[in-house]
Amino acid sequence: MRKALRWLLALVVLIGTVSTAGAATAAEPKAVDIKDRLLSIPGMSLIEEKPYTGYRFFVLNYTQPVDHRHPSKGTFQQRITVLHKDTDRPTVFYTGGYNVSTTPSRREPTQIVDGNQVSMEYRYFTPSRPAPADWSKLDIWQAASDQHRIFQALKPVYSENWISTGGSKGGMTATYYERFYPRDMDGVVAYVAPNDVVNKEDSAYDRFFARVGTEECRDKLNGVQREALVRRAPLEKKYAAYAADNGYTFDTIGSLDRAYEAVVLDYVWGFWQYSTLADCADIPADAENATDEAIWDSVDTISGFSAYTDQGLETYTPYYYQAGTQLGAPTIHFPHIEKKYVRYGYQPPRNFVPRSIPMKFEPSAMRDVDTWVRHNAHQMLFVYGQNDPWGAEPFRLGHGARDSYVFTAPGMNHGANVAGLVADQKAEATARILDWAGVAPAEVQDDPTAARPLAAFDAKLDKRDVERETALRP
Repeated sequence: MRKALRWLLALVVLIGTVSTAGAATAAEPKAVDIKDRLLSIPGMSLIEEKPYTGYRFFVLNYTQPVDHRHPSKGTFQQRITVLHKDTDRPTVFYTGGYNVSTTPSRREPTQIVDGNQVSMEYRYFTPSRPAPADWSKLDIWQAASDQHRIFQALKPVYSENWISTGGSKGGMTATYYERFYPRDMDGVVAYVAPNDVVNKEDSAYDRFFARVGTEECRDKLNGVQREALVRRAPLEKKYAAYAADNGYTFDTIGSLDRAYEAVVLDYVWGFWQYSTLADCADIPADAENATDEAIWDSVDTISGFSAYTDQGLETYTPYYYQAGTQLGAPTIHFPHIEKKYVRYGYQPPRNFVPRSIPMKFEPSAMRDVDTWVRHNAHQMLFVYGQNDPWGAEPFRLGHGARDSYVFTAPGMNHGANVAGLVADQKAEATARILDWAGVAPAEVQDDPTAARPLAAFDAKLDKRDVERETALRP
């Protein structure tokens, strides 16, 4: 009888346990798909999703105010992408400062922290441009406010640490974002970010070109540049035919002659921005005796004769507008070229923006950012390339900076990165990024020299080479 009773009690307990477990399972909320979570954000809409192994990749539009000071005065659709790994991972907020790529890619900090990546198209780059476009609303504060709103919208989804990053104009953008919204990010990694504090004082660039690389390489480059101006007449005839064949026009810059000289004067700068000392082997050694074709090909390969056509300038109108209103633009001299061959010199950004768009330079904008960085930088890393002209005027840190660093990669150009730093700086930079992201392993916290990227290198996602762009822009 007792055995029967014990058996009955055990059966009751078992049934109760199963019922309770079933009730608990039924009560658990069903996991919401990441796409649904993203699209539940007010103002967020899907353009497309693209597959990539180990990730979800979304191309999205996000509704932004044209003027963050007066949100009721119109909106526009800003394009962003999300490379989703896991909501439990840190997130890297990237912008190149120009158009956003709609192909899955991973910036270096994203690989280091093995995280998610949100990428933003800079305002006024097509298609992220208000219509009609009020160009007075294209400034560094408005762009930083774009990032701030995107961060606020996505932080509830990606609640772990965030790090902002960008290269060149994107590195500038990450820095400006930190200046205006210093509480948003847990760290900043700014690559090759120019810092033109006083626009009219550019002697640092002249000093750079007087000593970069080797004397032999400098002489070869200077020789081709000079020869391209000496042979202006026959090469401009070739340029006119090239423009006619491709339907290129020169209304914005004003003439084919102005465009030709602008391309030629970019030649030396463009070489050091995109090439390495080893590439000097490809430069004609005896420019005076080289053929017209050899001079043309060398200049076209490095500077690009389409750069200052209307068609070449159109995509970059927002950049040249900003260069002429806040960012500043470099001016350099050419002591190796007789004055009679240089008609215009480095032309101002105003010449590269349609005259229908008004521009006025604001000299205090870069001074403000520079002062803020010197005295307030916190958990910021700046990486420069030794042979990159844009690094001639870098960001510097003052006594008020905390847990912040400026490193220079030896021999590297505008594609300088953490991987190219000397060993001890590479380890320190990697360790700091991991720490800021909140994912530094215990062994790295004990010994920063043990720091390594948490994700394996992916040849498709982690393209390291700097993307070549024609014309003088960061």
